[in-house]
Amino acid sequence: MSPKLKRLAAREVLAALRAFGFEVVSTRGSHAKLLRELTDGTRQILTVPLHRELAPGTLRAVFRQATRFIPADELRSYFFR
Repeated sequence: MSPKLKRLAAREVLAALRAFGFEVVSTRGSHAKLLRELTDGTRQILTVPLHRELAPGTLRAVFRQATRFIPADELRSYFFR
């Protein structure tokens, strides 16, 4: 049985991503742009919608986007039960 996706607000997702070193660098409309700069100068950028509760498909998309930079095993506890 696959793990169940949590119901999260944008602020909870932002807090989880801050734990991995991402910082909000700008907001435009209802989206926040997060940036993490590595020691070699590589910039990693994520975009998160700022809604009270993120729809399951949107939350899954944010998770998938974040797994480009963070191992899925480390992220899973923040997004899934």
